[in-house]
Amino acid sequence: MQSAQFVTDFGDQAVLLPLAAGIMLVFLLAGWRRGAVAWAAAVAGTLVSMLVFKLAFLACGHLLPGSPIQSPSGHTAAGAAIYGGLLAVATRLATGHGRWSLACALLVTLTIGASRVALGAHTGLEVAVGGVVGVCGAMAAERFAGAPPSGLRLGRLAAVTILVLALLHGVHMPAEAMIRSAALGLWPLSQCRS
Repeated sequence: MQSAQFVTDFGDQAVLLPLAAGIMLVFLLAGWRRGAVAWAAAVAGTLVSMLVFKLAFLACGHLLPGSPIQSPSGHTAAGAAIYGGLLAVATRLATGHGRWSLACALLVTLTIGASRVALGAHTGLEVAVGGVVGVCGAMAAERFAGAPPSGLRLGRLAAVTILVLALLHGVHMPAEAMIRSAALGLWPLSQCRS
C-alpha cells in the first residue's frame, strides 16, 4: 500500500499544477511561445474536461442505472497529460521525432491508474476514463506545440521537474472534496439530487 500511495502522490494536483506552470515557464524562456500556448491549452483542457466529468458523475451519476462510474480519476488524467506531455517533449528533444509520445502517455496512465485502483480510490473504468482524457491532453500538447526550438534544453526541463517533485511530492490538495461539494451545490447539477 505504501508504494501505491507513493506513486499516486505524483498525480496530486498539489504537485501537478506547479509542475505544469514550471514547464510552461521553461518553454517561454526558451522562446517556444507556440509550445507554451499548446501546453497551457492542453493542460487546461484536460483539467476542465475532468472537472466537468467529475461534477456530472458526482451529482447525476446515480441517475444512470448500473453506472460503475462515480468519479473519473483526475490523478490519472492530469498525470497522463502533464507527465505524458513532458515525456513526449523530452523524447522528441532526444530523438528528433515524436514516435514515442503515445507510449509515454500510456505508460503514465497505467502507472498512476494502477496506484489509484490499488488504493481503492477508483475503479478500473474510472481510471480508464481519466486515462483517455489525459492521453488526449498529452497528444494534443505534443501535436499542436510543433517541433521544440534548439534553445530548449532537456536539462532545464529535468531540473524544474526534479525541483517541483522534491518540494511537493507528498503534499495533497483537497480537490476531490471541493469538487464533491460543488457537485451537490451547483445549479443545475444540484437538481439531480431532487
